[in-house]
Amino acid sequence: MNQTLARRVVAEVLGTSFLLAAVVGSGIMAERLAGADTALALLANTIATGAALLALILTFRAVSGAHFNPIVSLSSLLGRELNWKVFALYGCAQIAGAIVGVMLANTMFSLPVISFSRHARGGMEQLLSEFVASFGLVMVIAGVARQRSNAVAVAVAAYISAAYWFTPSTSFANPAVTIARSLSDTFTGIAPSNVPGFVVAQLLGAVAATVLFQWLIRRTQNMETK
Repeated sequence: MNQTLARRVVAEVLGTSFLLAAVVGSGIMAERLAGADTALALLANTIATGAALLALILTFRAVSGAHFNPIVSLSSLLGRELNWKVFALYGCAQIAGAIVGVMLANTMFSLPVISFSRHARGGMEQLLSEFVASFGLVMVIAGVARQRSNAVAVAVAAYISAAYWFTPSTSFANPAVTIARSLSDTFTGIAPSNVPGFVVAQLLGAVAATVLFQWLIRRTQNMETK
């Protein structure tokens, strides 16, 4: 692995790790402070996640593209922006970083380093929710990057913050996040048995959005040349 690629992989590990520390850590803090007020806890979790995501994308985008998400990397692979080697390295880095981030959050709040979640998130409506959330995320990235690449960080943070509220699954939209959040039996957790369905729905949503936008962009380019 050359030094440039190594730096990109390390950036994905660091960025995803801090993202999960923010997601899970803020969820733990919100649950403790809000008590039985679930809406308030979710609002606090949303604000912290959106703010952290914005800051981390701005921090690491120039190094690795700040994917922090296997479906974003998959979309880049399908669009021939990444090759298979880089895609595999990014995916492994994102999953490893996400797990480390959850372990850090658990430890900072004096919880077991790993505790499998008992938060069930099953049902077709949850899977549809993850398909929609993932489709929308890839759609936003594809659309904004083509027109105003410097606005991607704001657009992604805004979309994820909104999707926390308009999807019943609270928009995981990230296989690495989904896997890692099964290791924290807290407000933001997901039961391990629900992880495979979420991951499949996320991958399908990402592929569908990528294929559609490749067609839309080609169609738009053709119209502009006429």
